Amino acid sequence: MSPTGRDDLDEEAELSDAWVAGRAMKADGTARGGGEATPGPAEPAPGPGEALHDAGPAPDLPVEAPGSGQVRPLVAASWRRSARAHVSPDGAARVELDEDELADFRDGHPLAAAMPVIRELMGAYATDGEHLLAVCDAAGRMLWVEGHPATLRKARGMNFVAGARWSEAAAGTNAPGTALAVDRPVQVVAAEHFRHLVRAWTCAAAPVHDPHSGRVLGAVDITGGRRLAHPHSLGFVQAVARAAESQLALLGPAPGAGRASLAALGRDEASLSLGGRRVRLSRRHSEILVLLAHRPEGVGGDELLTLLYEDESVTPVTLRAELSRLRALLGPDVLRSRPYRLAGGVDADFAAVDRRLASGAVAAAAGEYAGPLLPASLAPGVVRLRERLAGRLRAALVDRGDPGLLADWAYSSWGEDDLVVWRALCAAVPAARLPPVRARLDSLEAELSAGATVLQRPGPHTHR
Repeated sequence: MSPTGRDDLDEEAELSDAWVAGRAMKADGTARGGGEATPGPAEPAPGPGEALHDAGPAPDLPVEAPGSGQVRPLVAASWRRSARAHVSPDGAARVELDEDELADFRDGHPLAAAMPVIRELMGAYATDGEHLLAVCDAAGRMLWVEGHPATLRKARGMNFVAGARWSEAAAGTNAPGTALAVDRPVQVVAAEHFRHLVRAWTCAAAPVHDPHSGRVLGAVDITGGRRLAHPHSLGFVQAVARAAESQLALLGPAPGAGRASLAALGRDEASLSLGGRRVRLSRRHSEILVLLAHRPEGVGGDELLTLLYEDESVTPVTLRAELSRLRALLGPDVLRSRPYRLAGGVDADFAAVDRRLASGAVAAAAGEYAGPLLPASLAPGVVRLRERLAGRLRAALVDRGDPGLLADWAYSSWGEDDLVVWRALCAAVPAARLPPVRARLDSLEAELSAGATVLQRPGPHTHR
């Protein structure tokens, strides 16, 4: 059974790509097909859904080895995500940044400061071993791809080049894209790749985090042939990623120094502290800054339009006008374009709560949660962020079962009608304090049985 309580056959039936759903796995989780192959960079390899190849020293791998007939859970989950994202196994990565855009973007990217260390640790290894070193941003866009000249030429055949997007949702299962998706080091060996073009290659990648905020900045990757199919490759890129983070910590400012600070929880209009001044933002400017703070790597104009406006008839001209007014308010060096992004980074209160939850600090997260994110906003991207954050915190509180934390939520303006939390509080509160909690829960359940539904009632994310 899967962690959600559904078996593998049910999950396979949901896959949007019939090729993966029909061929990826049997009901027992093993790969279909029985033969083995031993491809190198110039040879084709069997795809996901056929037996995985024997890529070198398989017995030494710390996971189920390619060629054993077993599909690793990490890979199976990635294949499912790739299929649900409608990634074609016959496609190729898309180049999104031309030379001018690439030069401008990577010069201003935080990982540029770590490249000397990354090159020092990986450059000779990549060149001597006929491999490639690659560094991508948090969206999976390749910023640097360097290494052995012949290997670079071969890699162009699958668009493994600077400026191409290799996120899992865009390019299927691959080490840098999947490492970003799961936020941990990942090795993908030949036939474990989702796309045909990539199955002759092996890669290992590790995410790189901002040492002060903890947010993902991108990933460092080593890509090459069968000789990389060894656990040492995974340990190597993980060590390089940690070295890059250490370098950024030495070069970067102390937490909060010189950075903008955005407060958007529990208020309809966000407040931005910038360069010693506090700026009160309009609702639309608040939404733009929240979305850009959540996506520090940048957002394209077309995507930002869909994240901001429910009305599909709104034109890009309207968005550009809003961005022009925001740039005039903040200063020309704060808001950058191609893609739209904030220079220097922003410490956002909602991001801090999210990091607390990710580290398991539930009480700290609850203490910093001042209310729903921009509660009056109807911008689709903001609504998703608001519901995701509130849902994660709410679930963590219920799972923790601490009566004090549950009471703080239940007696707040956004939690006063939250039936799930009141039930959890009723189960957790000491007997001496139970009567008023029981009375409120009975009242909510009576209203529910009288015809009110959760969708008809103000929910835990509704601003009052």
